[in-house]
Amino acid sequence: MATGYLTTHVLDTAIGRPAMGMKVDLFRIDRGHWQHIVTAVTNADGRTDGPILPAEAFLVGQYELLFYAGDYLNKLGPASDGPRFLDQIPIRFGVSDRNQHYHVPLLLTPFSYSTYRGS
Repeated sequence: MATGYLTTHVLDTAIGRPAMGMKVDLFRIDRGHWQHIVTAVTNADGRTDGPILPAEAFLVGQYELLFYAGDYLNKLGPASDGPRFLDQIPIRFGVSDRNQHYHVPLLLTPFSYSTYRGS
C-alpha cells in the first residue's frame, strides 16, 4: 500500500500572505487524456484542508494542478479592464515514487509565479 501523498499551497508574494480562497483542480494525465480527480479551495493558510491526493489514491504517473489565479486576484481588487496577464496556471509534474510526500506550492503575484518541489 502506498504511503505517499500530494499537498499544495499558494502564497501571494505581492501582499506577503497566504492566498485564501483559490480554487485548484487536480488532474491525472494518462496517454494524453486528462482525468479530473478533485477540486479544492485553499484555506486561510493558503493550503487545502487535507492532502489534495491522499495515499489511497496516490499513483505513479503524470499530474497537473490547475490554479485559478485570475479569479483569486479579481476578488482582491478591481477586475482588470482586459484579460489578466495570469489567469489559469497549470503546473504539470510527475510522481515516480508512491511512498514519498510530494508538495507542489505556487508563489504568485499578478505578473509572475514560481513553483518547486517542496517538503
